[in-house]
Amino acid sequence: MHTGYVKELDVEKKPFEELFEPEYLRETVPEFPSSSEPELMRHFIELSIKNHHVDKGMYPLGSCTMKYNPKISEDMARLEGFIHLHPETPVDSIQGALELMYELGESLKEISGLDAISLQPKAGAHGELTGLLITKAYFQSIKEDRKTILIPDTAHGTNPASSTRAGFKVRKVKSNEDGILEPASLNEEMNEDVALLMITNPNTLGIFETHIGELADILHTNGSLLYMDGANLNAIMGKAKPSDFGVDIMHFNLHKTFSTPHGGGGPGSGPVAVTSKLSRFLPVPIIFYNGESYYFDWELKNSIGKVAAFYGAFSVMVKAYTYIQLLGASGIKEVSEQAVINSNYLLTQLKEVFDLPYGKNCMHEFVLSGSNLKEYGIRTLDIAKRLLDYGYHAPTIYFPLIVPEALMIEPTETESKESLDGFIKAMKNIAEEAKTEPDTVKKAPFNTPIGRLDEVKANRELNVR
Repeated sequence: MHTGYVKELDVEKKPFEELFEPEYLRETVPEFPSSSEPELMRHFIELSIKNHHVDKGMYPLGSCTMKYNPKISEDMARLEGFIHLHPETPVDSIQGALELMYELGESLKEISGLDAISLQPKAGAHGELTGLLITKAYFQSIKEDRKTILIPDTAHGTNPASSTRAGFKVRKVKSNEDGILEPASLNEEMNEDVALLMITNPNTLGIFETHIGELADILHTNGSLLYMDGANLNAIMGKAKPSDFGVDIMHFNLHKTFSTPHGGGGPGSGPVAVTSKLSRFLPVPIIFYNGESYYFDWELKNSIGKVAAFYGAFSVMVKAYTYIQLLGASGIKEVSEQAVINSNYLLTQLKEVFDLPYGKNCMHEFVLSGSNLKEYGIRTLDIAKRLLDYGYHAPTIYFPLIVPEALMIEPTETESKESLDGFIKAMKNIAEEAKTEPDTVKKAPFNTPIGRLDEVKANRELNVR
């Protein structure tokens, strides 16, 4: 029965005091802040406008592959059947989720050409650590106590960090004047203590390691392994399989290559794929299909054990699976092609006004140097700050370390020509301002909620609380 516009209450009324024990009742009403829904929404909208994100503008953060994230992937990850799953649900009640995880693993195996995979690691560096623990277990199984990991001087900082964390010693291999590894340089570092070489291909300079097959042969002849950091897979997926290079282990970054939002530190996912001889060391459980149902296999005798709670970052897997299914084989290939085209388009325009220490062309990213502007008192940091005034997130700066005043730029495949042209114009304007209005560049940014911070004060009076 309705009285006016409000439906009549159809449950028994009870005094509030009867619902709680007396000791839990307050004597006075707390003075909590109160906001209306419009005020709350406007607050968060204002915050989102102040923040820079890929929905707002180009995010050319080199090595991070900050591509646009399709919203359909978010919708799929929020389906009720996925989002309400408990990880301890019996396998016969989660066949759909297991099928998705299994099929995602099969797709990644096809893309890499490798034989077996674990989806469990939750980040790229976590995948590296997992791969290195597999490496250690493999050499222990053949009664070899190898302690050395070789890493190029262009490597991501996570590579030596993961190696050290896994209990290995790290030795650097020097790149040549073209920014790639020479077989002769690798040979100089080889001995019976070398467990593997960790390499990113294309490397962090955005250059393809053209000697990769020869490097693999040198390693394998020595009984060593080849690990590929999958951070730059966005340049080659669908075009070349890492297994064809002689790769034994690699990790994927689902939050980079396969388009899961990862600004702000997460979430991430770093599946690890291996050759058949290393498959018995993968973390448990592994998902299998027996022709009738999907199930977890916990019986890998030589497994390194679990590396994460439960089975990995499931919502990230849903988004990656959606992305792969939407693109298909031809679309995956097109992603790589367009990423390389976009990157080379930017490079051809910007090398006119900035130094290019390595490479005449590039793959999906490239590294310029702002050293030519130092005569005007301008640093790469100043360029990055000034870019914020033009509405662009800064590229990665001061990395890789072998490039002085580095500007590491990755446009990804999702930026239009208009977007790229706007970025080119902004960078050229800043290069001109460096010569004609250096103080403007040094004091930037002006249009952000917080202006230029006092770096000396921040370093001397560090407060991390």
